[in-house]
Amino acid sequence: MKILILNGPNLNLLGKREPEKYGNRSFEDFFDELKSDFKEFDLYYFQSNIEGEIINKIHEIGFSYDGIVLNAGAYTHTSIAIADAIAAIKTPVVEVHISNVHARETFRHHSYISSVCKGIIVGFGLESYTLALKYFTKK
Repeated sequence: MKILILNGPNLNLLGKREPEKYGNRSFEDFFDELKSDFKEFDLYYFQSNIEGEIINKIHEIGFSYDGIVLNAGAYTHTSIAIADAIAAIKTPVVEVHISNVHARETFRHHSYISSVCKGIIVGFGLESYTLALKYFTKK
């Protein structure tokens, strides 16, 4: 199975950015661990701070990959365009968030992408990605 982990804005700063919320591991280090733990998958990783690049990546792989694990970062709460891109593809998408967005600022409580995703995992730190990948092991 081919699975893409797709991270949005500011997630390139994991390990440096607000470690009390997001921990002090870089995503690249964690991704190496995921590849080791999920050898049954061909795992790929893409991160962008640019909304259009995220949409382009969804379009590029949305008919050929078996799954997408998406942490759209702040675009979760603002991007109808990313929601439309997800709705347009066949590849199932699982939305993940490192922090519990419902325990944070009110504007983070709404997701434009949730309604077009297979499911949502929030608040388990980097393990949110692990839980999302476990969903795809059942397919």
